[in-house]
Amino acid sequence: MEEDTGALPRKEDFSQWYNEVLWRAEIMDVRYPVKGLYVWYPHGFAIRKRVYGILRGLMDRDHAETLFPLLIPETEFMKEAAHIKGFEDEVYWVTHGGRNELDVPLALRPTSETAIYPMYSLWIRSHTDLPLKLYQIVNTFRYETKHTRPLIRLREITSFKEAHTVHATREEAAVQVETALGLYREFYDRLRVPVIISRRPDWDKFPGADYTMAVDTVMPDGKMLQIGTAHMLGDHFSRTYDITFEDANGERRYAYQTCYGISERSIAATISVHGDDRGLVLPPEVAPIAIVIVPIIVGKRREEVLSAAATVEKDLRNAGFTVKLDDRDMRPGAKYYHWEMRGVPLRVEIGPRDIDANTVVAVTRLGRKITLDRRGVVEGVISVLAEFGEELSQTARQAMADRIAVTDTLEETAEAVKRGVAVVHWCGSKECAEKIEAATDASILGSDIRSDLITVSAGPCIACGGNGTSTLVARTY
Repeated sequence: MEEDTGALPRKEDFSQWYNEVLWRAEIMDVRYPVKGLYVWYPHGFAIRKRVYGILRGLMDRDHAETLFPLLIPETEFMKEAAHIKGFEDEVYWVTHGGRNELDVPLALRPTSETAIYPMYSLWIRSHTDLPLKLYQIVNTFRYETKHTRPLIRLREITSFKEAHTVHATREEAAVQVETALGLYREFYDRLRVPVIISRRPDWDKFPGADYTMAVDTVMPDGKMLQIGTAHMLGDHFSRTYDITFEDANGERRYAYQTCYGISERSIAATISVHGDDRGLVLPPEVAPIAIVIVPIIVGKRREEVLSAAATVEKDLRNAGFTVKLDDRDMRPGAKYYHWEMRGVPLRVEIGPRDIDANTVVAVTRLGRKITLDRRGVVEGVISVLAEFGEELSQTARQAMADRIAVTDTLEETAEAVKRGVAVVHWCGSKECAEKIEAATDASILGSDIRSDLITVSAGPCIACGGNGTSTLVARTY
């Protein structure tokens, strides 16, 4: 891809900034000739690989990874009425094999419950088979009719992590939902992305679920982005697909289930929350290149500088860092632009003066400059990158806090959602929700809020004055 050294749009113009940074930083190419399908550039895919490496590590603690087919027979797909009603307008259907019409049409999975649960009914026989905790990372397809946006609203979700667990009791399944939310908190802590967890209203829950817990973050334009969900399925699907087990007393019982998912929206959030007017800002743990070394060539000491830079590169690589020595024949400023756009957390500069002083200059992606002793460069870099990660966390938390407003009236709420999230008291009724949404041009996201940035309380519903509890209202993608 040809280097473009023009200025990015300001992040204040978030939509334009986001689209530009995706191609300038080589995350995704939007020019694929099917609407809603995009191509990962190698740099973007390397970020994806590291992000999903973190997720796999968390899931592998007590889940097993698996892989189910993409195609789902219509006969299985249509069994769960509530589930299908939620997806019937989004399904892609395969109706032919070559020139032959298929006896049974095949759905491209929009999600995998109807592919996985017929197999669970074959695998599970006894209480000793439980709990069963499996996950897969796959592509899913949904015929999205709204405005598509790379990584956020897609027709092919390329990186859908979905977990499906089975338990002997409803209580165990409910505990698993909370466990899943804990995993997601840890995941986003490592991406340095602050989140708010809440329980979606019944009309917005996952089709076929008892209830849905959602993980959201606030984007730079003030809209909320849902970046994870955990669903308590109860025994609805087990009754549909005959997922039963023999308990310790020899009685046959229906199992209880959960499912929970995360997509490449996690990467969209990481890009959007941390990026700035110069491009990507990546947390060290997800950056494909954590450190770039830029030799400053002056006069006749070229080989000496390159040799010193190569030594620093070797020391850092041996310490486990991903390092790039940029010895291209370019001006240092052009190299700075290149790596800043791609979000490299730390730049190390070394020139003749640094050699003479036995130092290097380290510059974080946020512009903090530190002089390090070249003999202790590894220890110095470890410290600088740790501080950089914490700075990202604190900056992102403060940005979210600044966009949260507690409001007591519909008028205040309408103003608050123009720039962020309103926390209101709501009685839980759909009638009042519709009044709030109509007056604010925003959505009721949910109650049972979990965030250390929000104090949950009881109070009069802003629509009817009845007993209410703290609830999130925001514009969404």
